[in-house]
Amino acid sequence: MDKLGANHANSCALTPLGFLERAATVYGDCHSVVYHDTAFTWSQTFRRCLRLASALVSLGISRRDIVSVLLPNVPAMYEMHFGVPMSGAVLNSINTRLDARTVAVLLRHSGSKLIFVDPALLPVLRDALSLLPSGHPAPRVILVEDPHENEFPPAPATTLTYERLLEKGDPEFAWVRPASEWDPMILNYTSGTTSAPKGVVHCHRGIFLITGESLVDWAVPPRPTYLWTLPMFHANGWSFPWGMAVVGGTNVCLRRVDAAEVYDTIARRGVTHLCGAPVVLNMLANAPEGVRKPLPGKVHILTAGAPPPAAVLYRTEALGFEVRHGYGLTETAGLVLSCAWKGEWDKLPASERARLKARQGVRTPGMTDVDIVDGETGRSVPRDGSTMGEIVLRGGCITLGYLKDDAATKAAIRDNGWFYTGDVGVMHPDGYLEIRDRSKDVIISGGENISSVEVESVLYGHPAVNEAAVVARPDAFWGETPCAFVSLKPGAPGAVTAADVIAWSRERMPHYMVPKTVVFRDELPKTSTGKVQKYVLRNLAKEMGPTRSKM
Repeated sequence: MDKLGANHANSCALTPLGFLERAATVYGDCHSVVYHDTAFTWSQTFRRCLRLASALVSLGISRRDIVSVLLPNVPAMYEMHFGVPMSGAVLNSINTRLDARTVAVLLRHSGSKLIFVDPALLPVLRDALSLLPSGHPAPRVILVEDPHENEFPPAPATTLTYERLLEKGDPEFAWVRPASEWDPMILNYTSGTTSAPKGVVHCHRGIFLITGESLVDWAVPPRPTYLWTLPMFHANGWSFPWGMAVVGGTNVCLRRVDAAEVYDTIARRGVTHLCGAPVVLNMLANAPEGVRKPLPGKVHILTAGAPPPAAVLYRTEALGFEVRHGYGLTETAGLVLSCAWKGEWDKLPASERARLKARQGVRTPGMTDVDIVDGETGRSVPRDGSTMGEIVLRGGCITLGYLKDDAATKAAIRDNGWFYTGDVGVMHPDGYLEIRDRSKDVIISGGENISSVEVESVLYGHPAVNEAAVVARPDAFWGETPCAFVSLKPGAPGAVTAADVIAWSRERMPHYMVPKTVVFRDELPKTSTGKVQKYVLRNLAKEMGPTRSKM
């Protein structure tokens, strides 16, 4: 046994890029990508990605160069996930709802050599390029035209567009395989719930592992029809661009996500699977009856990105969707915790099932370990469902680190072998984990730690509440008290007041947790992935000044 081990045959570099070549063989004539009346097969997608990789190399793109994309969920965005790293380059997907200043910061920080852009986002990119420091080389810009959008004129014949670039590529190109599975493949910037995004780097090995375990944990069958309601720029669509190649799925691209379009596409295309943040569930659950359409069959939804309120899960499943809930971060490349369902829970009342499903759950099969630790001692917290601590992780899909930021890398990836998430949670007696907050979002009122997520979950049960977000507001006596920002459902009675919401809350939660302030807004500020930007709301709460509570 001592003479056996790694050899050249068993230690090939792991990479998800080979999934596409296999898909072209197994599912060659099956639909790979569908967008309006455009449809590609897996054989065509494979060759288009090879053309893209070949053309990028001919433009001088080489190993570890950064290639950025500023695109909605169109076929080209799907192809980027294979074609760009097949050239040896690192794919950098940029949030399409960022402003020009932030886009300029990301392009400068990443050192991007080339950027693909949608016509609708070209003005933002031009402004971003004008903000780059003098002397900083600007990335080459390639326009990705959308024949289904009529508001943009065709590019001049001399402009190198995406399709013209593909025409220059070789469909038989020998794609650039990673020299090591630890070679960087993906660069993503954190989503912007804080004001300082960091560049998260993932390697071929990590993406290979998260792709496989995501399919296994969600039990995705062969040949699903997958609707792209989740932006592909958001942690690369939680690894499902590569995952759909493994199972030969049909990727139904959706440029804009609204309830009418989603319901119509589900019915027309026979959608079986989709992903989205809880905001998508809320949108589907609160759609008017005239918008909702009967589901063609079982439609599976995987939700994550923010803790989903149990009330939203209950309403979504009542419409016939089957919801699976998980947890991940940009730094994990996909979901690494999942609320694995137990058969005996099926016998419970619907409200109790929703409460259990709202928990983030247990580690996915490919994760090594997860724990919740006390911030001061580093020891595991009791499994009592109430003692809060920081969630820590370790496993093969954890980020390599933060680009050009050694301090942030060392703060998150500790010498004790754990990745510290910054999320606060509790461990239940049955071993299932539940997030209670981001560490910066915990409200400390008179020495009591209040989970803003827990308060929000109760507020979502109010019949008139559409969305709720709770932050700390300064208080002259208690230090901080909960401040709730609330939007109401369309058609909700106009007579709903802050006093009504506060009185309703006092009947359903401990008094110290009840919001002392309720602010009504038409819409809560969010990132493009559906996360409420709590730092914006915290600033608004601070600007209100301290409340004058009494003991």
